[in-house]
Amino acid sequence: MAFPPEIRKLERTTVALCSINIVVALYVLYSIYTSLCIRSFGDARTSAFRYMSVQNRRREESTEIRKALEPTELIKLAAKLQKKIKGEEGLVMLPKNLKVNMMDEILTRLRHLNASANTTEQREAVEAWRLQKLKEAKQLLQGKILNSTILPEDAGIVVQVLSSSWANFQEVIGLWIPDEIINTEHDDKPEGEEEFEKEILPGMQLPPECHAELHTDYAGIAVRWGLTHPKDSAYECCMACLDQAKRAKPGENKCNIWVYCPLENGCYSPDMYQHKNQECWLKFSETPKLNFKDRYSDSYRQAHPNAPEIVPWVSGVVSI
Repeated sequence: MAFPPEIRKLERTTVALCSINIVVALYVLYSIYTSLCIRSFGDARTSAFRYMSVQNRRREESTEIRKALEPTELIKLAAKLQKKIKGEEGLVMLPKNLKVNMMDEILTRLRHLNASANTTEQREAVEAWRLQKLKEAKQLLQGKILNSTILPEDAGIVVQVLSSSWANFQEVIGLWIPDEIINTEHDDKPEGEEEFEKEILPGMQLPPECHAELHTDYAGIAVRWGLTHPKDSAYECCMACLDQAKRAKPGENKCNIWVYCPLENGCYSPDMYQHKNQECWLKFSETPKLNFKDRYSDSYRQAHPNAPEIVPWVSGVVSI
């Protein structure tokens, strides 16, 4: 059955309008979907950025707290201790009997010097002994038979001690020969002012002939070894010196210097021994010279950190 032309025209118009509506609807749906995707992606990026910022801030705070809690002083102390241990590992360990024998030989060489020998002559005497012993040890290593106090099995360690480890060995045995310094006394104290407070020594008052000097240490050849010669007071130490000088046999050194330790905690000395209270050293010297007077110098205390500021000994030079 055929439709009139008007109806066919209306059908075509209706199909065209429906097609346009479908296209528009699809476009609207596409726009809405794209907008939602873009917004979701933007929110995700914002959240991730915020999360990273918080994490970075917390990481920085954690680093600062960890640095604040680090035991820096302990770390520095451990580094110093490790350095000291590494230095001590380089020291040569001598057998005790060999070390004692070498010390005795050095002391004997120094005792044979003239009483008026200066520090330069003392250094030369010790150096001559070192070279002699070094030569003997090297000859023993070569298999030569010598009349030496060094045993063949100890020759190798003696060579090492007397060459590369000589400075360390001197420190270990307390061998220290000071530089000879000529001091010019300059008194810049106000008139009537004493450098030290007036001190009272225990025991009887020292007579004028003792010539006692506080905070003073004189050098000299030991007539009586103070480590085994204690006295109750400086007075008794001085009397022991005078008595030894009277009783000395012909040819023996007569005491003309006494050195006493009056401190309860002992007295400092740069040698290897621990000097206790009441030690009384009797010495002899044709020309008495000072080891130390009043105070130890700043340079000396830097080289010997254990040294106190003030010389603890009491000494006197007597006439014989």
